[in-house]
Amino acid sequence: MIPNECSVIICGGGPCGLMLANELGSRGISTVLIDDSPSTTSNAQASATQARTMEHYRRLGFAKEIRSLGLPADYHTDVAYFTRFTGYELARFPLPASGESSKVTRKMLSGSWSAAELPHRISQMWVEKVLLDHALKYPSNSIHFNHELVSFSDGGDAITAQIQDVRSGERKPIRAQYLVGTDGLNSLVRRSLGIEYVGEATAERYFMGGRMLSIHLNSPQFYNVCPHDNAWMYVTINQDRRAYMIAVNGTGEFELNTQLQDHEDETKITKADALSMFQAAVGKPINAEILSFGAWETGRTLLAKRMHRGRAFLAGDSAHSFTPTGGMGYNTGIEDAVNLGWKLATVIRGRAPESLLSTYENERRPIAERNGNYARQFADALGNTPAPPELETDTEEGAATRKKIGDYYNRQARQEFDIPGVTFGYRYDDSPIICPDGTVPPPDVPNVYIPSACPGGRAPHFWLGPEGSLYDEFGPEWTLLRCGERPSEAIPLIRAAKAARLDLKILDLPFPELRYIYEADFALIRPDQIVAWRGNSCENVHGIITTITGGTATFLD
Repeated sequence: MIPNECSVIICGGGPCGLMLANELGSRGISTVLIDDSPSTTSNAQASATQARTMEHYRRLGFAKEIRSLGLPADYHTDVAYFTRFTGYELARFPLPASGESSKVTRKMLSGSWSAAELPHRISQMWVEKVLLDHALKYPSNSIHFNHELVSFSDGGDAITAQIQDVRSGERKPIRAQYLVGTDGLNSLVRRSLGIEYVGEATAERYFMGGRMLSIHLNSPQFYNVCPHDNAWMYVTINQDRRAYMIAVNGTGEFELNTQLQDHEDETKITKADALSMFQAAVGKPINAEILSFGAWETGRTLLAKRMHRGRAFLAGDSAHSFTPTGGMGYNTGIEDAVNLGWKLATVIRGRAPESLLSTYENERRPIAERNGNYARQFADALGNTPAPPELETDTEEGAATRKKIGDYYNRQARQEFDIPGVTFGYRYDDSPIICPDGTVPPPDVPNVYIPSACPGGRAPHFWLGPEGSLYDEFGPEWTLLRCGERPSEAIPLIRAAKAARLDLKILDLPFPELRYIYEADFALIRPDQIVAWRGNSCENVHGIITTITGGTATFLD
């Protein structure tokens, strides 16, 4: 039963909404999540979980569960390019199998990949189920599918919303302190707030621009027909059926996305047509069960003008919509939820003023714009290259063309799929709740990440023993990391944090290597693992605490 009142209403039960329910639920915030679908998605949809997202899943305790799902543990997650799936192989970017992650973690995760987790290739339908299962474990969460938001009003001191059961039509009013729209591209919350998207609604490309058809299918025969090594992503480059296909379970389930041609009317496509499109991409007659299919539009780079108005917020696809290259949309939405979750909880608990909530838009909107631009760059690199007519011919000219195209896509794959700078390098330098120290952060480039404790960025990772991560030692909320030789000098800061009712864990790790990485004796780490302040002495402690909590901290005796 939906309660009459709660602290937060979440409208939308995709990854972003479910992640926000976990963030709030883990902090005991009463939350109602509604979604008009019968349950979580049954389609593959997003399929690339970035390492930073996996770090957040680790923080919440279910990274191993996520990593156990998806492709078989020994299935390599290469990205491979072909004329057709059974035709010529043009390029391949090798990536490890999920089962290898525990073996290579300490070896691989250093330098630009200095992290607690590797990326993982898993379809959204499994991610959502895990997120839902864990969100349901929190008593403060009330989650209701088959329910939709009809309307809401912001009375200044509260949100009043009308919720409708899509099966019975019964309506119920509910009162909440805040409302978060995670309800997708056509968000009712965004439209009701009068907030428009800005940016590109479409971009014309040879591929990944304009109308696409997504086909969810099952074809175990594919692995017998395809003469090439397995891949996680299969991409075709030819003149009549450009497509990319994601391996969902490694035994025959796939998600094929193909560019629709001018003469193909998405409203008239049948299962037989969808099968024919799959066969054209394969390059041979092949059996397949078409599970579902639907048209969608790619080429977008859209960003809401605002992500916050009054007591209502936008997150995930409600706030931004990107071309799926680079996996930016889903992962950006997860970060939205993480950022907003701890801030809502802190304000609702009375530990910070409402001004803290305005920093959500201040921090996340520039990152959404950044990530959308990266997605567009990757889409341009993938889709703006034409397929020459000789590409599929068994001639010297064809071989030379394939070599040239293959070299290009080998470079392009590394630019899109080896992106630690995108994954870890986002920063909140202009945020009013960051205490700058005058140092210059590393450059923001997609394929290189330079760990830095310069305030405003992700806390540098550090391994503690064979498997232990520094991140595992951070507190669930704030952490004061003391890695210098004079830990007692932080006592005034600790007292000020206690007086401000800041939930602070004191973490003493006097390792020279850690002190070298953080370049300071002390660092304050936010609940989202962002460095808020660092220093070698603790002066003006009230000013530090006031800044990081939103500007008007109250200190109790």
